[in-house]
This record gives sequence, structure tokens and C-alpha cells, in this order.
Amino acid sequence: MSMAVFLQQLLANPSLLIAAILTLAVILVNGWTDAPNAIATCVSTRAIGVRSAIMMAAVFNFLGVFVMTSLNASVAMTIYNMVDFGGDAKSALLALCAAMTAIVIWATVAWYFGIPTSESHALIAGLSGAAIAIQNGLGGISLVEWGKVLWGLVLSTVLGFGMGFFTTRLTEWVCGGMNRCKTNGFFRKAQVGGGAAMAFMHGAQDGQKFLAVFMLGVALANGQAQATSFVVPVWLMAVCSLVMALGTSIGGYRIIKSVGMDMVKLTPYQGFAADTAAALCLLFSSLTGIPVSTTHTKTTAIMGVGAAKRLRNVNWGTVKELVLTWVLTFPGCGLISYLIVKLFLYFFN
Repeated sequence: MSMAVFLQQLLANPSLLIAAILTLAVILVNGWTDAPNAIATCVSTRAIGVRSAIMMAAVFNFLGVFVMTSLNASVAMTIYNMVDFGGDAKSALLALCAAMTAIVIWATVAWYFGIPTSESHALIAGLSGAAIAIQNGLGGISLVEWGKVLWGLVLSTVLGFGMGFFTTRLTEWVCGGMNRCKTNGFFRKAQVGGGAAMAFMHGAQDGQKFLAVFMLGVALANGQAQATSFVVPVWLMAVCSLVMALGTSIGGYRIIKSVGMDMVKLTPYQGFAADTAAALCLLFSSLTGIPVSTTHTKTTAIMGVGAAKRLRNVNWGTVKELVLTWVLTFPGCGLISYLIVKLFLYFFN
């Protein structure tokens, strides 16, 4: 689908216009709550300035979406097929719009308090809550695809922490006898590469998820409630990346502070270790088609980096706030989505 054709459809179909606006709003929110995690460590250690980091993140988010979607779109298909809103395309589109509204509400509240909530978890919770509401039960939930989500939770926690711990110890062992001033200069430059790798993998993971939702909205607006596959146009990948970058520039500093400064005080080599560990975890997850949270993976990697030195290096008060938010996201965002679906169906169906 060309951009011109899509714009014509937007003007001719108000339902598609509303769905597109809400989906872009969710992508914008992802930009100010989730995308900053990719560049948090390299900004907090002053390896790169905030503006330059945001521009870098925009470019590599796009490359991550483009390359990974072209090579392996399994993450997108997992999200696309996770829920079934039923055969009525009009009601299904209302449910999708309600889910997007719930995600924006949940993420905005978390951002206000400076807590890096996971938009991946919010997306999954919002879609699931909407499917339960419209189907009046669990019939609209794909247990197979949800199983991948649960595996992703375990993987991002255990592998993120373990890789952060191991990468830090390995770096300390390799560079233990070297001049600290020289290695600091090297690691500051290497962190820019690490931040770029994280932004690339954020696009590969989260970019795919939101593109899948966008294409689901297009299918439903065109009456195709049973569509099971899609092709993502390049222009849509670019729009997704630009909207994410705009979100990061608007409100990303709160999250950068929470993740890169408040949780663990990082030195350049520790920041490099955290970025490397998280990027490798996200790469493995993307290649295997497991949807994981960029926020979850990056923060657990940072915890592992801090714990490699000593456990008290980690600000466990901040960690407690993060974990509580992750735990509450599924029931909280899911319930908000459920209630909004019921409200939308009552007034608009």
C-alpha cells in the first residue's frame, strides 16, 4: 500500500482515521516511555548528548524495524495473532481503539511519576483485555501466543540479569590491568555503539509490535476481520520511527534519569556492558519470535551490572518501584481496556 492510497483511505473512512491516530499516539507514548531505555546509559555516562542520542535512536529504530521485519517478522505475527476480536469488523475496530486508549492512559500516568513502564506489556494487556471484553470470556485469547509472552517475561528477567552480570565480569577481567583513563575513553566511544545497537533492537522488537497493531487496524477498517497476514510498507516503518523519536524528545529525560542514573550509578565500562548484554538478549528474542519488553530487558541487565560489583550498588528502592509497575501493568492496563471496550460498545455500536 502506497502512502497516497493510505491517505485516501483515511479521508474516506473516519474509523480508520481514528484508529490510525490512536495507534500513532501509542507509538508516541512508547517513544517517551520505552525508547529512552535504549539510550539511557550512554546519556547518563555523558558518552553522547541528549539531542544527538535522540537522533541516533530515530535512525537505528528505523533500521531495526526495516531489517528485522524484512528478515524475520515473527514478533509482529505473534502480536497480530495473539487475540481474536470476533467476526464483526466494526466492533473489533472499536475494541482495538479502546485498547489503544487504555495503553495511552496507563503509560502517561506511569511517565508522570517517572516510572519506565513497559509498553510491550501494556500493549499485550490492552489487547487481551479488549478481546476478553468483546468475546465475554477467554475465547478471544490465543494461549499459544500468550505462552510466548510468558516465556519472554522469564527470558528477559533471567537472561538480562545474567548477561549483565557476566558481561561486566568479563570486561573487568579483560581490562583489569589496563590504564583506567585510556579504557574510559574507549568505553565512552563504545557506548555510543552500544546505544545504537540498543536502539536498533528496540525497533526490531517494539517497532514490529506496533506495526502489527497498525496493520490490524487497517484490516479491520476495511472489513477484513479474519485477515491473518500482512505486508508492512517502508513508509510506515519510517513514520513509526519518526513518531517514536518525537516522543523521546518530548519526555524521554524522566525515563533516562530513572534507568540510567537513579537505579545504578554507572561508569563507562558498566554502561557498555549493560548495553551489550541487553542488545544480545533482544537479538536472541527477536530471532526466535519471542516478544519481550525492551524496558524489562534493559533494566534487568543494568541490575546485573550493578550486582556484579556488589549488591548494595543497586538502588533496590527504585527496583521495587519498577517491579511493582511491571506486576500491575497486566491487570491494571487490561482492566482499563476491558472497561473502555464496554463503554465504547455501549455508546458507539
